[in-house]
Amino acid sequence: QVQLVESGGGLVQAGGSLRLSCAASGRTFSSYDMAWYRQAPGKAREFVARMTWSGGSTYYAGSVEGRFTISRDNAKNTVYLQMNSLKPEDTAIYYCNAGYLHWGQGTQVTVSS
Repeated sequence: QVQLVESGGGLVQAGGSLRLSCAASGRTFSSYDMAWYRQAPGKAREFVARMTWSGGSTYYAGSVEGRFTISRDNAKNTVYLQMNSLKPEDTAIYYCNAGYLHWGQGTQVTVSS
């Protein structure tokens, strides 16, 4: 079983940056593809970014490509999401996902215009 705890959310002005972190418990972290999803009020949860277990490949939603960067540190059992040039439409609860199965509790990101 993997437990995930997100942090780093907050309120930021448009154009600003935030870095989200997701700390995972368990010894199998390095074997999981890790991903970030988000859910805005009244909308379905959507994919944001994913990194394969080896870190060799990354994938991004078109709406964040070029602005967000996913990375991981297997030694620290942590995955990150660096978010730059934030827009009001990035406002959402951001969730960490491990292995397409395990979810964190989410962290709120609010971008003001």
